[in-house]
Amino acid sequence: MLLKNTLLNIAKAGLFIGFGTIILYLLYQKQSADYQLYCNSHNIPAASCSLVQKILTDFRNTNFFWIGMVIIAFMISNISRTIRWFMLINSLGYQPKFFNGFFSIMLGYFANLGFPRIGEVIRAGTLSRYERIPTEQVFGTVVVDRLMDLLALACVMVLGFLLEFDTLWTYVVKNPNLNQLASKFNLLSIGLLGLLVLAFVTWIFRKQLAQSKLAQKVKGLIVGFGEGIQTIRRLKRPGWFIFHSINIWFMYYLMTYLAFFAFAPTTHLTPVVALVVFLFGALGIVIPSPGGMGAYQGLVTTALALYGIDPNDGFSLSNILFFTIQIGCNTFFGILALILLPIYNRKLG
Repeated sequence: MLLKNTLLNIAKAGLFIGFGTIILYLLYQKQSADYQLYCNSHNIPAASCSLVQKILTDFRNTNFFWIGMVIIAFMISNISRTIRWFMLINSLGYQPKFFNGFFSIMLGYFANLGFPRIGEVIRAGTLSRYERIPTEQVFGTVVVDRLMDLLALACVMVLGFLLEFDTLWTYVVKNPNLNQLASKFNLLSIGLLGLLVLAFVTWIFRKQLAQSKLAQKVKGLIVGFGEGIQTIRRLKRPGWFIFHSINIWFMYYLMTYLAFFAFAPTTHLTPVVALVVFLFGALGIVIPSPGGMGAYQGLVTTALALYGIDPNDGFSLSNILFFTIQIGCNTFFGILALILLPIYNRKLG
């Protein structure tokens, strides 16, 4: 039995490491392709366009004290996110363990690196499995958590425009790529029209559909999901919930500002500039690519260029932040979660 368990643990560890290696390989391939495009657009010879060399050079020129401060801010944000999430789950009558919640979040971040937007599902499923909470209820709380993030992002955008209106408005007016948003809104309109047609047809045949087993199953899922959504209304300490919501995003902003001090060409930039760069970077992360890869670097480089930072230096800073947090921290803690969660919860069988 002991040998069997040992072999099983070795197999699991190998699977986790293999999974992590595949994600890192896919990430490298995508990042390398993006860097080649960057080199082509800036007339950099192919022989000098090595992503590995670029990353090594960037980090050789980095002040690691400030990188350490960035990582501390990142960890504080995730502690606050876990506490805020648990306030929603507590409203359902459950008392999950902090360890499971924190590492479920980190595992979700890690999953997003390989499969964009699947992290929320992984986070909900992981906590549901180890805490024996219905998945649909947990997922409802994750949706609330993400809705709060969208609200926070909207507030950051408003604050950014209030403080730097002239700079941001000039960028919006002069950037022809933003015109592509119109076509996206047209596609969204078509999608909404399709949903309305589907809802109308469903309403016509509602009696027949209601009698099917599938409909009963879906109804149960919707009820559970709705209970998770309504947790926001049953919070016992809404002030504490708001505090953690602010702290999460303040720490995100602080990560960008602290990173300025880690890289010589950006040490002179102000907190307001950090807000704009953070806003651009946050929009890059929202774009559905692995961890915001490519989009994040592009938008951060663009934001820094608005304040006179050379694109090469802007690209370097974006990679310092991206590889420190999105790749380094999320990969490390994601793999750690894959290994530790089964061990911590081994009594569940």
